[in-house]
Formats: sequence, structure tokens, C-alpha cells
Amino acid sequence: MNTRVALPEPMRQWLDYLAAQRRYAHHTISAYERDLKQLVELAEGTELRDIAERHIRQFLGKLHGQGHQPRSLARTLSAWRGFYAWWAPKTGLPLNPAQDVKPPKASRSLPKALSVDQTQALLDNSALTASREPLTLRDRAMFELFYSSGLRLSELVSLDVSYHKLPDYESSSWLDLAQQEVQVLGKGNKRRTVPVGQQATLAIESWLSVRNQFVKPSGSSLDRFALFVGERGRRIHPRVIQQRLADLALAAGLPTRVHPHVLRHSFASHVLQSAQDLRAVQEMLGHASISTTQVYTKLDFQHLASVYDAAHPRAGRKSSDKP
Repeated sequence: MNTRVALPEPMRQWLDYLAAQRRYAHHTISAYERDLKQLVELAEGTELRDIAERHIRQFLGKLHGQGHQPRSLARTLSAWRGFYAWWAPKTGLPLNPAQDVKPPKASRSLPKALSVDQTQALLDNSALTASREPLTLRDRAMFELFYSSGLRLSELVSLDVSYHKLPDYESSSWLDLAQQEVQVLGKGNKRRTVPVGQQATLAIESWLSVRNQFVKPSGSSLDRFALFVGERGRRIHPRVIQQRLADLALAAGLPTRVHPHVLRHSFASHVLQSAQDLRAVQEMLGHASISTTQVYTKLDFQHLASVYDAAHPRAGRKSSDKP
């Protein structure tokens, strides 16, 4: 794809709408921008209003032939469909050309999750627990909160220390420490309340005792009210969180690189293992559809199967056994 492709003004307006009104995460907006640029490039000068369903099918076929995977094509098609769903009514187009087009089916892989023991090894590692260094206290609070509440990376970054409303600023997501919960504005501008566990609460309290060392009273509201900040007092950047977690996983001796989303998956699978309440997990994760949450039941079955293999005297189900 030619990254220098210029987006038509309607597409630029749609992305601005998603960012300002729907509060989509920055990485989502960037991905949609790339998808829209692909559409412009594939259309080769065809006006947006003249693109028909047959064109959309041809474009998807071409991308598939270039090696794009079904999951990538599904996201690309979703961006195209979303743009036309927003733009068509504004311009009197009779229909959305991407509405009835379906991407190739992808095999649904299980999300990566740590075992309970691996999670404990991560969060109880001395690199995180033995130091009272302020940034380590911050890291511990962040990672305990990820695992405690199953937050997305963008949701954790957006948290304020408490609710604030000023003429030029209003909190979108915030911590309510007294109630041991967070109010989160997630995907699709949907708000939810998620409990915060005891270990996460204690870790957050320790971080709050030193947080003011970094917060600058003269800083912007976006930074001054942020729950988690960096060394310069700015709201913490997602990449900092990703790198600090990866370093911690390495120090803990985990066999895989740990991304913040892995802690979200671990939260979901571990809660299901204990409570077996799919609807409750759906609500806490902020999934629009329960089918998205149901993938964790497969993780739960894997856990139960491993317990059966280890405990049942006549299980005999070893991967190396031959029939």
C-alpha cells in the first residue's frame, strides 16, 4: 500500500468523528486510516459514490490474492462498511456497497492467557514487589489493575485518579477508590463499572502515596488528573506500559512475551474457571456480543482437561500415547 495516498475529505471527517465523538483508541483510528487508504488506492480514481458492491468484492479478492489473511480482510471490510454506513445517509447514496459483502472465514484461535501459577509468578516477582521505588510502585499498581479488572490497554491509560469536570475537561474513565471500582468508557462509547480487587487496591494506594512527585500542577488537565503518569508528569504512554510488562515477564522467567492484553485474557479465563458465569465476564470485559466472550470457555475446558489428565487415575490421555 502506498502510505502517501491522500484520504478524501469525507473519510478524514469520519475518522475525526470516531476519535472525537466515539472515542475510538488511537491505534484503532490508525488501522482504519490504513484500510481506507487501501480502498482509495484499489479504486484507482473511481469516485467514492461510484464504488459498488462488485468493486468491493473485487478489491477484497485482490487483497486476498496478495496474501492478506482472513482476519485482516475482515477488519478492512469493517472499516469500509463503517465509513459508508456513516457517509451514505449524508450524501443520499441508495445503499452501502460493503453492507452485504462477507470476508473469508478465519479459524478462530484461542486468546493467549497465562496459567494461574504464571500470573502469580509475574505479579509476585521480586522485581515488582521488593522495591519502593516510585515507578515500580506505579508498575505494580498498573499490572495488578490489569489482572484484577480485565481492562484494555487504552482503558487503563484513559483512567483519571477520580472524576473531574471542568469547563474545558471532563473525565471519560476514572477510579473510585472508596467503592473499589473503576468507571470505564470502552469500545463503541459504552460505559461499564468494573470492580477492583484487594491486591490491586493496595497497590494503587501505594502508588497514589508517591504519584504527586511526578504530577505537575501547571500541566494540562489531561495529564494532571491521569491515574498513571510517566517520569515527566505526562499521562503514561501505552508503549511504556507494554515495555515495562515485557521486562517484568522476562525477569519472572516466563516463557513468552507478555502483552497487556494477555493479562486481560488471563483475568477472563481465571474468573470463568472459578465462577462459570459467562454473562458476568462479558459485562466486565465490555464485550458487545456474548459470542466474543464464549471463546474463553474453550480456555476453561483446556484447564479442566489438564486437571483431569493429572488427577484421574485412569485418564491415560497423554499426547505422546499412541492409539
